[in-house]
Amino acid sequence: MRARKNKKRVPSFRKLLKTSKVKLDNKLKNKQFKQQSIAKKYRKEQRKLRQAVKDVTARTSVPLEENKKKHPTYHLTEREEEEEALPLDMMDEDDLKLMEDLAQKASFVTRDLSSIEPVHAKKRKQESVIDRYEKMPRRMQTEPEKELIHLLPIKDKSGIIPQTMEKPGKKQVEEPQPVLTTDELLIQRRRKLQEKKRHIAALAAAILSDPENSIKKLKELRAMLMEQDPNVAVIVRKLVMVSLMEIFKDITPSYKIRPLTEAEKHTKVRKETQKLREFEEGLVSQYKFYLENLEQTVKDWKQRKLKKSNVISLKAYKGLAEIAVKCLCELLVVLPHFNFHNNIIVLIVPLMNDTSKLISEMCCEAVKKLFKQDKLGSVSLGVVKVISGLVKSRNYDVRPEVLKIFLHLRIKEVEVKKDAEDITAKKKFMSSKEKRKNLSRMQRKWKKAEEKLERELLEAEASESKEKKLKLHTETLNIIFLTYFRILKKVQKSPLLPAVLEGLAKFAHLINVEFFDDLLVVLHSLIASGDLSYRESLHCVLTAFHILSGQGDVLNIDPSKFYSHLYRTLFRLHAGATNDDMVIVLQCLDVMLTKRRKKVSQQRALAFIKRLSTLALHVLPNSSVGILATNRILMQTFPKTDLLLDNEAQGSGLYLPELDEPECCNAQNTALWELHALRRHYHPTVQKFADHLIAGAPAEGSEALRPDLSRRSGTELFETYNMKGMTFNPPVASVIPRKKDKFLQGDSFLNEDLKELIQTHLNEAAVHRPLDFAEHLKESSLS
Repeated sequence: MRARKNKKRVPSFRKLLKTSKVKLDNKLKNKQFKQQSIAKKYRKEQRKLRQAVKDVTARTSVPLEENKKKHPTYHLTEREEEEEALPLDMMDEDDLKLMEDLAQKASFVTRDLSSIEPVHAKKRKQESVIDRYEKMPRRMQTEPEKELIHLLPIKDKSGIIPQTMEKPGKKQVEEPQPVLTTDELLIQRRRKLQEKKRHIAALAAAILSDPENSIKKLKELRAMLMEQDPNVAVIVRKLVMVSLMEIFKDITPSYKIRPLTEAEKHTKVRKETQKLREFEEGLVSQYKFYLENLEQTVKDWKQRKLKKSNVISLKAYKGLAEIAVKCLCELLVVLPHFNFHNNIIVLIVPLMNDTSKLISEMCCEAVKKLFKQDKLGSVSLGVVKVISGLVKSRNYDVRPEVLKIFLHLRIKEVEVKKDAEDITAKKKFMSSKEKRKNLSRMQRKWKKAEEKLERELLEAEASESKEKKLKLHTETLNIIFLTYFRILKKVQKSPLLPAVLEGLAKFAHLINVEFFDDLLVVLHSLIASGDLSYRESLHCVLTAFHILSGQGDVLNIDPSKFYSHLYRTLFRLHAGATNDDMVIVLQCLDVMLTKRRKKVSQQRALAFIKRLSTLALHVLPNSSVGILATNRILMQTFPKTDLLLDNEAQGSGLYLPELDEPECCNAQNTALWELHALRRHYHPTVQKFADHLIAGAPAEGSEALRPDLSRRSGTELFETYNMKGMTFNPPVASVIPRKKDKFLQGDSFLNEDLKELIQTHLNEAAVHRPLDFAEHLKESSLS
């Protein structure tokens, strides 16, 4: 019979790669066990052969030591020693003869007998391909993977060697890239940037032309927010941010998209409806990812974190963060109705308190715009809640600008608790059953048309929306007052106090009457403490009189302490620089004297008019105009104050200008000699007001003011002639300037006639020393 041919072949390298690890481990264990059993069997045979050789060499001495190799001594075990101790006569003659024949073969005797491997072990010994593959060091794929073709492996003495080659046509010859100069690098960067800009413009145009079919392009454009080219990454990301912002502003619907319910998802709809649903779902998804990317950019900059790729430096992250905040602010204002608007509010409000002035101003301006365009009040309520929570969580350690945002709210009225008698029941329409029972057929017809008309009128009045608006405004104002009262109670020396007092002054007429007494006590204690700045004390006075001028009219409260404080502190106004304190002073005078005319005594009115006229000599022209306009209104409101235009004294006593009590300074015994000094003022409007007041502030005649001056309040005129940022050191009475060039070099408020007037005064060289000039004015006024 023919011997069967062994069909078992060595597996290929590709097949070995596909073999599971468990099978390979099992094969390896089996192979090791087999090798161990072969080695054990071989050792037994070696012991027998060594014994036979010793027996043969003991009988016949053959000089084979020359050919023997030196090998280490072999230590016999106890069993081997016992075997060596056996007598030679126990072996047969045939065995001895065989041993003698074997001893003649030098190749057998000279071989290293201490080796535990058989002669053919090297031929059979093959290192495992899998073991070699596992021992190979791994390399990160920094370069694109090459396409390889696996060939037949080669077998040699060391084992199986896999063979591969690169796929034809894909092999690229690596050429050393030339070093580019700076100009070439700039040209290359400019070219890349132009390509990116064209790509962004093409994607944006395609999305805007057909939004419903361009969600994939929108996704592609959003993916460019992660641009990895370090040469153009910063500019490309900024452009993509702004482009996506404009795209979302254009393609976003004017309603909020809600997620579909499970029932709606399984309901069959028309093809157009399904297409619209897919578009809305994709739009909301991409908008969400876009906002998350903007948020992450701002957070990375705030935490000074760099991405692992290091594509953008930490310094460039600030510019990215500013653009991200700008986009968030724009979306906050433009899309208040769309999804995730509350999330944008939560992101923007903490940035109002940011250390970066640019980011803080951007966020504050965005919230101001949002307040101005919010007609109903729901969005404003959400912002106020977040601001209140921020102030409380920071333990009232925030910038004053955060609280000043409340001043821009459009809250003019709130819900007032009504008595049961005042509440009128809503009109009910007759039911159809009542109509059939009580009315004829023709009457029912007329009644139906009448009710239809009434319903349309109710819808036009929007009574329901008005009630909702009042409810939202009331809740908003409650949160604001809660924040204000907490600050007044806990942190009275905080820099937030001016903002709190200004806010109380604005919304004082909306405060509940129950809080008036406690609030006035707190305001007076703040003024009396002396810890407030001048501006803060003015806000306290203004707040107190706003409270008393509204619902506080019914309260029996004496505000004389507030009158005395304002009268005493008028001369603390800065006379050499334009500031906003004058606006608050003019507002206080209007609320304290003009609007409370029935509760102001003549002595008090005379004292304030005299002190304001003295103050008009020292301040800048815009402040002088505002003060003189206020004096004009007071002289018209209190006609008996014209006695200040006469030199004769009224009653007993002398005028005491240094006294701080307006009721006791005897202002009726002085005259407004300051008006004669103001007639020679270098500002023409001040001259006109001085002439007008000397003539008794007439409403008609040659000394009457023009309509543009007479119909405006002191605050409005002060703002009109405001010289923001300018500082002067005028002489006493501000008649003639000391420095010629200071006033003639392009001041915005000076017209050509005024410049000629000043030049005339300068040519006359009528510059006097302050003391002499003051005496001169006093003499001329008394004459």
